[in-house]
Amino acid sequence: MTHIPGIVITGASGRMGQMLIKTISDSDQARLVGVVERTGHDWIGRDVGEAMGGPALGVAVTDDPLEAFAQAQAVIDFTAPEATLEFAALAAQARCVHVIGTTGMTEEQIAALEPASRHAVIVRAGNMSLGVNLLVQLTKKVAAALDEDFDIEVIEGHHHHKVDAPSGTALMLGEAAAEGRGVKLSDVADRGRDGITGARKRGDIGFHAIRGGDIVGEHDVLFAAPGERIVLRHLATDRAIFARGALKAALWGQGKAPGQYDMVDVLGL
Repeated sequence: MTHIPGIVITGASGRMGQMLIKTISDSDQARLVGVVERTGHDWIGRDVGEAMGGPALGVAVTDDPLEAFAQAQAVIDFTAPEATLEFAALAAQARCVHVIGTTGMTEEQIAALEPASRHAVIVRAGNMSLGVNLLVQLTKKVAAALDEDFDIEVIEGHHHHKVDAPSGTALMLGEAAAEGRGVKLSDVADRGRDGITGARKRGDIGFHAIRGGDIVGEHDVLFAAPGERIVLRHLATDRAIFARGALKAALWGQGKAPGQYDMVDVLGL
């Protein structure tokens, strides 16, 4: 690669922000050209490497995303839905590839990305790992092969700091199962059971969220029928897999036509 893309990381002080900074700093395929934090954060103005407790990286933390994006070819964004929408407009203005790993976005917020995608590449996924995206494809195929005698339940676990539930990955898996069955997830999702709920409704797709300790990410898709069960499972033990996937997406998006893509496109699945 004769030109190494410059990448900006938003939400620099977060767990994923710091992992992304390390991943890009260690990569010979990309270079870190900017890091962004919210106004008033105590990292603003500091060298991000030193703020993370390591050696200087020569990149100061800023609260001006547009200035940072103007120097970059890609933005990797694992923040919050409202911030992501703001970053999408700015990334489109700067014609940067915008890689979105933010979870917890509503259907309305996802739809609000459309104007930005007319001017820039957006790669959005609830999970950036190869294994999870293979699991999504398997879930779709298994759901298509089995009838409603098989109840579908999605069980996910994450660390106790995670603020949204079900996880973005669980929703990806639910969407895949619904697509395999030829239904809309919004019509069949059962996202909470408590008290006397009555018998399970045939054809529903259930979701269950576990929060505890430092669980990086665990996802099971259970297909249960009388007399047998099928369980598809993915266990993440290191969030570096998400950072590597996000970097792959940022590199893949270089030179692509504006539009919305996902990791299935990036991985050629």
